[in-house]
Amino acid sequence: MDFDLNEGERDALQTAHDFAERRVKGRAREIDEQNAFPSDLAAEMGRLGLFGLHMPEEYGGTALGYKAYALAIEEICGASMMVGAIIAINALAQESILRFGSDEQKRRYLPTLISGESLSTFAFTEAQTGSDPRAITTVAVPDGDSYVISGEKAFASMAPSACVAVIFAKDDTGKVSAFLVDTSLDGFRIEKELECMGLRGEDVCPVKLDGVRVPRESMLGQPGKGYSVLLTAINVGQLGIAAEAVGVARRALAMSLDYARNRMVRDKPMTDLPTTQSVLGEMAALTEAARWLTYRTADLKDKGRLSAKDASIAKLFASQAANDVVDMAMQVHGSYGYTKELEIERLYRDVKVTQLYEVVSEVHRLIIGASLARES
Repeated sequence: MDFDLNEGERDALQTAHDFAERRVKGRAREIDEQNAFPSDLAAEMGRLGLFGLHMPEEYGGTALGYKAYALAIEEICGASMMVGAIIAINALAQESILRFGSDEQKRRYLPTLISGESLSTFAFTEAQTGSDPRAITTVAVPDGDSYVISGEKAFASMAPSACVAVIFAKDDTGKVSAFLVDTSLDGFRIEKELECMGLRGEDVCPVKLDGVRVPRESMLGQPGKGYSVLLTAINVGQLGIAAEAVGVARRALAMSLDYARNRMVRDKPMTDLPTTQSVLGEMAALTEAARWLTYRTADLKDKGRLSAKDASIAKLFASQAANDVVDMAMQVHGSYGYTKELEIERLYRDVKVTQLYEVVSEVHRLIIGASLARES
């Protein structure tokens, strides 16, 4: 298995690195403190082609593949996990439309989602039922040449900035279907933003659909097949989250090395202490393992062989590794790391969500175990 980067992947990585250094790193604290979505940075990522690395050229993408997608997310998340996550969040709708959309839906939505002229939100989870498709209460009732959608969704990331939403609802088949819903339609209401511990600025909001009328052509894929849309999309989202975790872990390790080299203990730098070396060694090993597992997962997606089990393994391991690495980084920094003066405090708050969104770690373990049982 060859993980050497080709020229296009190297260019994408360099673009992401330059953007992170030039535009993101100096804004990370401001975005967190103000809890404000960085719409200017999102638009710039679109102009730089960072939303279209894995998308076909015919819709404005560069078709470099999912490895380039993961590399860009990892690099930007080293400066701000919130900013890097925008790519992965937007990819949920992109992947849904690319794999299940009609030709007209692809032509209508993909070019602007790739260019950054518009953004998207993805709404499956409900407050009372979580992500269980059997328990979804949002309904889509056929009415002539339309569907009328009613219900409430929780945790819709980037909802206030989104022009289109992927909404999951039970239709007249009694099963879940997916719909593309323009957020400007009557009855589509974005509720008060949720105040989150980390990943501040993501604009996570509940969404209420109060009799939203959409054309029948707004259905994404086949009636009653919404769960297939969901699984296909979140596998790419989970790959993105694994890359987010790796980016944060790499940043935490770099910060810890820098701090330990400059922190003197009995006239010697902390890096001379065997206990510090042991911690740094563990952090490096976990980060590299998560990194290469994420790249392998991206490679499987590029080759059309990514399974739900593979995506779950990558997200489960990378998210746990990143949380462990950031926790160890906090120990290296000591009491100073617990203050808002140092960046590690923000990383500590941000990284936790990698174990929570797009399926919690406990469910990933069940997915992996069930897959192994079926294989045997």
